Amino acid sequence: MLYSLARPLLFTLAPERAHELTLSMLDTAHKFGLMHQKTAHKPVSCMGIEFPNPVGLAAGLDKNGAHIDALAALGFGFIEIGTITPRPQAGNPQPRLFRIPEAKAIINRMGFNNDGVDQLIENVKAAKFKGVLGINIGKNADTAVEDAVSDYLICLEKVYNYASYITVNISSPNTKNLRSLQSGDALTELLQTLKQRQLELAKENNHYVPLVLKVAPDLTPEDITFIAKQLLKFKIDGLIVTNTTLGREGVENLPNGNEAGGLSGAPVFEKSTECLRQFADVLDGKIPLIGVGGIVSGEQAVAKQEAGASLVQVYSGLIYTGPTLVKDCVNAMTV
Repeated sequence: MLYSLARPLLFTLAPERAHELTLSMLDTAHKFGLMHQKTAHKPVSCMGIEFPNPVGLAAGLDKNGAHIDALAALGFGFIEIGTITPRPQAGNPQPRLFRIPEAKAIINRMGFNNDGVDQLIENVKAAKFKGVLGINIGKNADTAVEDAVSDYLICLEKVYNYASYITVNISSPNTKNLRSLQSGDALTELLQTLKQRQLELAKENNHYVPLVLKVAPDLTPEDITFIAKQLLKFKIDGLIVTNTTLGREGVENLPNGNEAGGLSGAPVFEKSTECLRQFADVLDGKIPLIGVGGIVSGEQAVAKQEAGASLVQVYSGLIYTGPTLVKDCVNAMTV
């Protein structure tokens, strides 16, 4: 109810300013004990991790892990922070975030703006949260794509002891050539190198942290088959389906609909869910899937589950629906 009252005011602000203000308000409410959304206990065992419920926060909302405790109070079964890069970077020039309220959609071209992996680790250490925490890793914009593996290795090594699982983000459309890592020898080299280092870190630290890949919805059936084979070959622990889309179906004639960047929110639901369904068919239960993209209701969370997802994540839907979306999704899903 509080969010429904605040939303009209927040929507008068520039989207990025509204984002920052909302997180600040959440922190303040949490600090004074004014916010705690209780969700049903619906445990899910996935990737060797026990999730208290199957609904998580997708990466991107809390890039630096600076608001973990406040976000946890919304009742998520798990929280994913990032995308983080080895060195701090400002991201793309503003404006770079655009609402399309008529379609419950958002376009962003943020460009992995973040304070760097070392600051993220300090924020995680300062948080009191003891639940399931995913850390999403990427490459710096000024690192050549052919050298991207080195950036992912730096982040993997640094976050390993602070994450419940680690997500390798090669699917953002807002870092030049990043999506080329989803295909051919580039994907094979990346997965092979990261898997080898993951196993070494597991041995060195005496505990195993699952490695997850995050892919785009703009994949052909041939792309999906190739990626699935690589995931199985290198025994990657999970797959997040999907990131934002470069398509503009559903927003073509709306204000801001032709802005450059990745489209998220309600219009990506069908494309993302079809991609999820295709991966589920090819992988045949051998690797757990996390469904994300366009969830704005509990029924849509169930649809992701029916398409093959063990877990789901939300982000853009929160902007339009508010925190009750988390409870609605948890209540609707079966485990």
